[in-house]
Amino acid sequence: MQVLSIQSSVAYGHAGNSSAVFPLQRLGVDTWPVNTVAFSNHTGYGVWRGAVFEASQVADVITGVGERGVFPQLDAVLSGYQGSPEVAEVILDAVAKVKAANPDAVYCADPVIGDRGRGVYVRPGIAELMRDRIVPAADITSPNQFELELLTGAEVDTLDALLEAVATLRARGPRIVLVTSVEVLDPSEETISMVAVDDSGAYVVTTPKLEMNVVAGSGDATTSMFLGRLLQSGMDVPDALGKVASSIYGILDHTRRTGAGEMEIVAAQDVIADPPMEFAVERLR
Repeated sequence: MQVLSIQSSVAYGHAGNSSAVFPLQRLGVDTWPVNTVAFSNHTGYGVWRGAVFEASQVADVITGVGERGVFPQLDAVLSGYQGSPEVAEVILDAVAKVKAANPDAVYCADPVIGDRGRGVYVRPGIAELMRDRIVPAADITSPNQFELELLTGAEVDTLDALLEAVATLRARGPRIVLVTSVEVLDPSEETISMVAVDDSGAYVVTTPKLEMNVVAGSGDATTSMFLGRLLQSGMDVPDALGKVASSIYGILDHTRRTGAGEMEIVAAQDVIADPPMEFAVERLR
């Protein structure tokens, strides 16, 4: 299995490719990272150093990968944060070239826009770009609940509203939608859920909500593991959902127990490949 992952990267900590690549590799997926930025650390620290690559530079790296004859062997293209419309066009062009070389390849897009509490944290116009260009081109997409509302214009305050919003999103192109950080199902706010929907049905997995400081990159890791699991032979959406929820819970719980300020992906790597405790998946529809 091989994936081309086009995302940001940080030298310290885990965000973008620095969060997504290792989990895919731990699942046995060869992953070729193309970085759109190279920062010292994620921007949540308030201060960072490094460079944002021009779209032409990103395109040049992808062209070089293609010249190695990689595209026909790729199983998927993965993308996350889109820093500019120009970079988005480069990614969409790469997806088109990969699919031309291998029609069975899939495009998995994490539509990074923002989250509840922080609001929208991308540049003006990026949310519309995700809605109008990126998500319709994707086979798999993984918004959080906040992003699902922005992408569909719907208020998600009940289970029915959540499923209707997902149906709206799927009608635009993606056949599989993973909604992360679903809070609408538990008024007590003691648990958090993930919901995945494909042609076979709608499924939910619920885990306890951990009392810990927010760490960056958990969404990037979740999306990459979900894609990695779906690429595994015989793994269907509910199976992938259960494995991924259990793995990310294990990583975050380890991070909580150690008090680390960044996700302990490497230290907790065994739960990526073989989570010791697997949360039950239930069918919603």
